[in-house]
Amino acid sequence: MEALMAFATIPFLGTATWLWLLFIGIVIALLVFDLGVLHRDHHEIGVQESLLLSAGYISAGLLFGLLVWHWKGLDASLEYYTGFLIEKSLSMDNVFVMAMIFGYLAIPRRYQHEVLFWGILGVIVLRALMIGLGAALIAEFHWILYLFGVFLLLTGLRMLFSRVDDDQNMENNRFVQFLRHRLRVTDRLHDGRFIVRQPNASGRPVLWATPLLLALILIECADVVFAVDSVPAIFAITLDPFLVYTSNIFAVLGLRALYFALAALIHRFAYLKYALALVLVFIGGKILLASVIGKIPAPVSLGVTFGLLLGGVLFSLWKTRNQAALGESDKQLH
Repeated sequence: MEALMAFATIPFLGTATWLWLLFIGIVIALLVFDLGVLHRDHHEIGVQESLLLSAGYISAGLLFGLLVWHWKGLDASLEYYTGFLIEKSLSMDNVFVMAMIFGYLAIPRRYQHEVLFWGILGVIVLRALMIGLGAALIAEFHWILYLFGVFLLLTGLRMLFSRVDDDQNMENNRFVQFLRHRLRVTDRLHDGRFIVRQPNASGRPVLWATPLLLALILIECADVVFAVDSVPAIFAITLDPFLVYTSNIFAVLGLRALYFALAALIHRFAYLKYALALVLVFIGGKILLASVIGKIPAPVSLGVTFGLLLGGVLFSLWKTRNQAALGESDKQLH
């Protein structure tokens, strides 16, 4: 028993092992309750259920921030909340990509939650690898932070001057074409299974991927692409791997749950990406100017980030108010 307690207090990446184990236990409990209790059967998730489920995940993430305050202090808690907010906001574009993938592959809503659930397990592992690698590189080569700053600044400027109606075509995506040529993909969903065994052209039974597996692969790859932006952004807020990882995972958990409500309303947030662009420019500039103006206090970073994102949400809702009114008119006509 003493040996176990001694092990639990050993620091891992600057934080006691028992804190890491507690976080992992909370995430596992949430996922087991989600899929094992609430969604044991395949059913279509409505907007109300999506909002309630998301509220539960978001509440868990916010409460964990209070525990961070108790364990690591106020500044660490504010850094956690800033990372949580940035990751949640940057992942909004991910919702649009997920909706495109499901639409392209004609995945019914009753199967989408299971794809997203198993996708989050991959995110947990992939984010751990990326954050661990980032922490190791920064510890060894501190100047890499300045590369992160330049990257975030350029990414923000590119987003700022891109068109709001830029679209992507899944049919012409090279990675999708590559997977189509390399995988045997069935035409049917086969009751929500990811892999099935059925005859090939010569009549020999072989393994086939279903459209659900193809959707899962595409969503995982899309998350890696988005993590290239979000992970450096959070490292710019804090260098504590515990805060970076926990804020990332709690934000992604809640976003996957919120997908079913946001997918139908994503057009109402068309201008949010400009606010995200300004957030990235702010964070990148903060890194590059740190040696001149010093480190910006955590409350200021959180306030600026929240203010920009809130402004982006309100401006988007105002600019798209006519679309909302048109949607209500269509409902009344039908």
